[in-house]
Amino acid sequence: PFMSAGIGRRELLKGGLGGLLAGGAAGSVLSGGLGDLLKQFQQSGQIEAANSWVGKGPNKQISPSDLAGALGADQIRTPTSQTGLSRDELLSGLSRYLPEVVNHLTPDGRLPTEQEIARLI
Repeated sequence: PFMSAGIGRRELLKGGLGGLLAGGAAGSVLSGGLGDLLKQFQQSGQIEAANSWVGKGPNKQISPSDLAGALGADQIRTPTSQTGLSRDELLSGLSRYLPEVVNHLTPDGRLPTEQEIARLI
């Protein structure tokens, strides 16, 4: 749908990808719930990075390959097909923007309630 709207990959990777990820691809990644996503990071050994996104300090970065390991193929496939981006482009963008999205959804340094998250999205 984004490609048919005249937005090319270059625009998505520059400025548009942040909005796309915040509303679309990151939403797909977060669709199982923020708590479940953080459990995936814990199980894949990336809990330190994920905790930094939730906490009030600086956000730790995550590499695209570590992100892929934490998410798994199924969670990458859906946003890839929705955006038209390659797997590598999507992971690169998510590795930059997912920390910001999680940070935005956890302004108090903790997981929000369902009501709080509905107001933030």
